[in-house]
Amino acid sequence: MESAKVVDGLEDNIEPEAVAAVGAGQEELASRVFDFRAVRPVDVEVKDLGVEIDTTAPLWQTPPKQIWKRLTASRSSSTHGHGTTYKTILENVNAHMPSGSLTAIIGSSGSGKTSLLNVMAGRMESSRLKTAGSTKFNDDTNLEHIRSSYVMQQDVLIPTLTVRETLQYAADLRLPPPITKAERRGIAEQVIMELGLKECANTQVGSSAHKGCSGGEKRRTSIGVQMLANPSVLFCDEPTTGLDATSAYQIVKTLKALAQKGRTVIVSIHAPRSEIWNLFDRVILLSRGAPLYSGPISAALSHFKKLGYAMPKFVNPAEFLIDLAAIDNRSTELESASLVRVDFLRDSWKTRTKEVSEDKKATTIPSSIQAAESEQMVKKVPFSREFSVLTSRTFKTTTRDPLGVAGTLFEAVGMAVITGWIFLQLDKSQAGIRSRQGSLYNACSLNGYLVLMYETFRLTIDIRLFDRERNEGVVTVPGFLLSRRAARVLLEDLPAPILFTIIYYFMVGYRPDAATFFIFLALAILVQYIAVSFAAVGVGISRSFSGAGLVANLSFTLQSFACGYFVQSNQIPVYTRWLKWTAYTFYAFGAFCYNEFIGVNSPPYGQFYDCPSSNDPLDSACKQYTGQYIIESLGLPSNWIWRPVVILTAYVIGFYVLGAILLQYNTFAMGIAQARKSEAESQTGKEGVVVRSKEEIRRVAISLDKYALEIKKRDEVWKAPRRIPILQPISTEFLAGHLNVIMGPSGSGKTSLLNSVARRLHGSMMTKYQLSGTMSYNGAIPSESVIRSVTSFVTQDDDALMPSLTVRESLRFAAGLRLPRWMSKAEKNQRAEDILMKMGLKDCADNLIGSELIKGISGGEKRRVTIAIQILTDPKILLLDEPTSGLDAFTATSIIEVLNNLAAEGRTLIMTIHQSRSDIFHHLANLLLLARGGYPVYAGPGAEMIPYFSTLGYHCPPQTNPADFALDLITVDLQQEEREAITREKVQRLIEAWKNNEKVIGRQASHIATPAELGSLKRQMHPLRTTFPLVLHRSAINFFRQPELIMARTSQIVGIAIIMALFFAPMKNDYAAVQTRMGFVQEFAALYFIGMLQNISVYPPERDVFYREEADNCYSAETFILSYTVLEIPFEILASIVFGVIASYAVNMERSVLMLFVCSFNCFAIINAGESLGIMFCTLFNHVGFSVNVTSVILSISTIMGGIMSLNLNNVLQGFNHLSPIKYAVANLAPYSMRHQTFSCTEAERLPSGQCPISTGKEALQLYNLDTNPGWNVLWLGVAAVVYRLLAYAVVKGMGTHGFWEGVGKLLTRRKEAA
Repeated sequence: MESAKVVDGLEDNIEPEAVAAVGAGQEELASRVFDFRAVRPVDVEVKDLGVEIDTTAPLWQTPPKQIWKRLTASRSSSTHGHGTTYKTILENVNAHMPSGSLTAIIGSSGSGKTSLLNVMAGRMESSRLKTAGSTKFNDDTNLEHIRSSYVMQQDVLIPTLTVRETLQYAADLRLPPPITKAERRGIAEQVIMELGLKECANTQVGSSAHKGCSGGEKRRTSIGVQMLANPSVLFCDEPTTGLDATSAYQIVKTLKALAQKGRTVIVSIHAPRSEIWNLFDRVILLSRGAPLYSGPISAALSHFKKLGYAMPKFVNPAEFLIDLAAIDNRSTELESASLVRVDFLRDSWKTRTKEVSEDKKATTIPSSIQAAESEQMVKKVPFSREFSVLTSRTFKTTTRDPLGVAGTLFEAVGMAVITGWIFLQLDKSQAGIRSRQGSLYNACSLNGYLVLMYETFRLTIDIRLFDRERNEGVVTVPGFLLSRRAARVLLEDLPAPILFTIIYYFMVGYRPDAATFFIFLALAILVQYIAVSFAAVGVGISRSFSGAGLVANLSFTLQSFACGYFVQSNQIPVYTRWLKWTAYTFYAFGAFCYNEFIGVNSPPYGQFYDCPSSNDPLDSACKQYTGQYIIESLGLPSNWIWRPVVILTAYVIGFYVLGAILLQYNTFAMGIAQARKSEAESQTGKEGVVVRSKEEIRRVAISLDKYALEIKKRDEVWKAPRRIPILQPISTEFLAGHLNVIMGPSGSGKTSLLNSVARRLHGSMMTKYQLSGTMSYNGAIPSESVIRSVTSFVTQDDDALMPSLTVRESLRFAAGLRLPRWMSKAEKNQRAEDILMKMGLKDCADNLIGSELIKGISGGEKRRVTIAIQILTDPKILLLDEPTSGLDAFTATSIIEVLNNLAAEGRTLIMTIHQSRSDIFHHLANLLLLARGGYPVYAGPGAEMIPYFSTLGYHCPPQTNPADFALDLITVDLQQEEREAITREKVQRLIEAWKNNEKVIGRQASHIATPAELGSLKRQMHPLRTTFPLVLHRSAINFFRQPELIMARTSQIVGIAIIMALFFAPMKNDYAAVQTRMGFVQEFAALYFIGMLQNISVYPPERDVFYREEADNCYSAETFILSYTVLEIPFEILASIVFGVIASYAVNMERSVLMLFVCSFNCFAIINAGESLGIMFCTLFNHVGFSVNVTSVILSISTIMGGIMSLNLNNVLQGFNHLSPIKYAVANLAPYSMRHQTFSCTEAERLPSGQCPISTGKEALQLYNLDTNPGWNVLWLGVAAVVYRLLAYAVVKGMGTHGFWEGVGKLLTRRKEAA
């Protein structure tokens, strides 16, 4: 515990002015703490902790002349290796956090707060990280020997669970025996009360697509989940982000209470209010990863006073320290001065730490905790409870995801009905027998493939929560996997194959035999379970859908070839023939065929079909009409039912075991983004933002008159909608030239009001937003197009940023798309640099944004980038939702100053704010206060708020932050019943007082604007010739920096081509090769699925960015689709050429240049059409999983109707088939590859006439009804690919900002009103 000696010694050497008690409310906090079981006290010590990251570019991005040096260079610890560069993240951090203490890690954005917390919690692992020093827990470096919890900065919650259900399930998974179920429920209710979640306890958490809890309520729920683990050490990363000041104070009070019962609580926090500061016991102040102070808060201010930095009166100590540690890089002078200050403070602390270390070297401090205690393993809940809780939770979330369940059942019923129609009542002719084989292949392989892809997609979503809970030690891999199946056995796993079997079996017209039917059903159930179990294998290999989908798709391709349908088993080359015994589809297809063509109680020759020559199954002329001949021609063994059933059962178990092993040992680790060097000079951008004169900007005053909002929510399609009021009638005016601020506690409707003012509330089939009252611009009612054009909107989340762009690149591309045409490129780049400097983003300018999987810039830096992009546009109206959320006090003040300057130029700025430091409040010229439920409590000048409340008897103390005072005043305390009743009555009085005092809004504009004047405010979108190159360049950079996307675009096609070659090459010319050659043609349909999978991997995030930017009037759907297509096509062309070479020359379809061209063109057109179909359905449906299912069903139907699996389509289906590119592909590939072929046969295969059943390619084409003009079909295939892409463009254009379903809903509403 040497570091503890150093820090404790340092505390002894520092003479504080006053080592006072933490606060007068200690006893109150202690009495309010949860009734958890006692925890083992744990001292946390950090000694000489340092972290460096290798910022060297990957080898594949290294210039060719430097690659050899990189490969031959030896790495040494002193030189870091030739060409290897490292960036320091943390530097020599020492800290002691004893049990029973609450420690705050503070500093500006990017100072290393989250990194320090992650290293201490063992959550920062990467091959590119070099870590020095240690973190000890009671002298033990193994964190797993203690009970700990970690509150992440992002909320990973299940959107369909209510807050109460979330916390109850968390308690069940985290609180081990002897805590009873009743006690767990009671503890969950205590958490709800402590965190002020009482009023939203029965509200679903919600997501971006479905409105639920507010951001602050989600944050408190995440904290509650971790508190329920009853940890000895609790790590919290920004626990107050997104919370109003009152809620933040209550949260920290709760954390303090937990610490007073012996827990060690460590939090990173960006802007604690002064009352919160007094609750902390210790503080660690960081600047650029180096500590400036680490010790008790009682000694912090005196330490800096000795160094010449005394805190002024009436200043929040946390804000004072954060300002001291901040690097102000908004100008060269400010940056130089702040660097000198920070370097001095860092060196002073380093010297003091070193002196104390030497003085205390011989000192021995006894450990407060026995070493034996650290060897005790953390007790966990028993597996039986874990399994039952996870099963219950999964069952509930599955039933509350109607589109998810509907997707599964739609796939089963849709496939059964439509494919049953395709194979409707098959006859017993030779063509009917071929189609019967195709129908059985559909049942065993294609249907299973759809289940596989859908389950793979769902697992890539659910695995995020699993990874978090597994890291916390509350969920095991067996519990996760087994509970998924137990929860869905009656919802999906059994109903889907049962429905499919009942419909499909009788529509196709299989044998009406009970034993045959139930064997078919048993096989269908096994295929279902094999698919869902193999999905676990794919996700165990790769957490992303692009990677897991690649594994699933290549596996399915191998399975389809090995099953014996497309390529007869005995025709598979010897070197790959053994693979059929490893393919589960070989056993499934064989069992399905043997069950149909032979059966369990049939004669030796099996079933006998309609032979035109005789009714005698023993007649040699009718041999090919017997089940035995069909089974032999497929190369299947005899007695092939029960053995495959046993083997398929073993596959289900084996895949689950393999998936469990992969999930257990291939754990998720976040990657770390590389910094990118920029050509920009270090001094660029320091000239400052050019201030425009007030005359240049047309002022817009926004008036709300009795403006209210409610939601019509339909819980079930057949139920009447219920009305949920969000905003009560509000009358106020937001003026140009000033900062207009909306404040209120979580759940008061601030974000909803901002979204409605920006007209960005999008309804759905089940949810409708209804506005009442009026909103006017300069006294006139604006159109939605005017509102959207003149308004820039900074959302609360930062998901519109491209993860693989740097900060500088993001701003430069935004400048190119948003700034006016008269500005040159240099001027736009300069403007971007100016904003970059003003927003304090210089230090991270060349760092990548990052994503959920790749660590990039910090959360506060992302927030600033999002704001900077909107500021770039010089908007007339700028709306900002929580612009200072997640930012440290210094950065928040800097941003408010920038916004205030923008407002001073004549713009209308409206922002919501949760926590405001005292020196920001005087900037708030106009204020709207909302109580929970959307009730206005005050609307008017900020300076008049305090006098107004004074007239009601509520006086603000002179040393209190007015913003904190107002929020405390209008917040209902839900933690104690007595306090709740008192505060609820007080808030109601304030609501009534304002209702009686409310003034009629007067228009301050000089005259009422005309529609033409409002129209002139509209910002014009740049033309296609300007936006297309920019969007294409940006997308290309973002794409090429994500290797997994490049792999998704290229490897699947090449991989399938190689697998096809292994199974087919070289194709022969005997009788069995007829089916093999036609099967190879049919396999081109698999490319249709690849196009869809490539789209699912790449398109959804691109779509989200487009719709966010289209709402900002940046560029059109034409630009988006054109850039997406241009970036997509080169990959498709290159992969198609490789595919064509393998198909024509290696596989031997026909070794000619013409065949190479035909194969390549067909591959390109089919993949492109699949991409287009993916674009359509991923645009129509936000639920990507449902889109995957719908698209897969359509692709499967197109595959079946292609012309080889089903030989006799009725007229209706033939008409629909003309819409499918697969029809045209098969119709040109088959003639081109078969017309010059001749086939031989053995004596046993000859007909009684002595002829071979099929001797020429023309005869084979006639059998399959494919003897057509191939040239025309090539042309029509090209037309189909173009038409599909145009349809995709039309869907993207039609959905637009408003959305297709919202437009349909408005149309229906108008018709109802008209009626």
